[in-house]
Amino acid sequence: MRACFVTGTDTEIGKTLVSSALLHVLNQSGASTLGIKPIASGAEEINGRLHNEDVNALARHSSLNAAPETLTPYLFKPAAAPHILAEQAGIELEPTLIQKTVQAAVKSADYVVVEGVGGFMLPLGQGRTGVDLAQALQLPVVLVVGLRLGALNHALLTAQAIRASGLHLLGWVANYIAPEMSYAKENLQTLHDYLPGPCLGVIPRLNATSLDDRIQQAAHHLRSPWEDKD
Repeated sequence: MRACFVTGTDTEIGKTLVSSALLHVLNQSGASTLGIKPIASGAEEINGRLHNEDVNALARHSSLNAAPETLTPYLFKPAAAPHILAEQAGIELEPTLIQKTVQAAVKSADYVVVEGVGGFMLPLGQGRTGVDLAQALQLPVVLVVGLRLGALNHALLTAQAIRASGLHLLGWVANYIAPEMSYAKENLQTLHDYLPGPCLGVIPRLNATSLDDRIQQAAHHLRSPWEDKD
């Protein structure tokens, strides 16, 4: 089994798009895959069960089926910072519980993609951040860089935090999220010059209207983090 932890330079920069697209790429090899998002907020209640768009997308693009509650132990209905929602619910976001959840879920998959929540250092409450979650999982990290104004600073700070946490940066993906970005090519070259680890792909602005179609489009611009190792 091979696995990675997908994080980003911020929230809403394409972690689910990239995570699902990576699953799509890995599926093409005939391998069994599983996408996991342990913490998610912003859900709709349907027939008495909470449904989150990101969680559902990962499930649709995984080759294996698993009960949603086993893959997302912390799912909140409001769209807000998870540590605030957890405090309101009187619970703690426990990295060790998530670690056990991931370990139990990945035993049957060839490849596992674990999507983080928010940016790499998003607070999780009780003094913990996303760093504590990543360290508990001890997985190599794929960094999604949302290309917009400020992306260079955010990308370099996040990469520095990943290295300082003792984790391996498996690779990074550039995702064009701004409708227009001045000196886009120059900014992308700067990322190549400054970021450690290989670039796994550059996703342009996608024109598909549905998330699943955008995921399939994005997959054409990505390669497996383990491509050179297989």
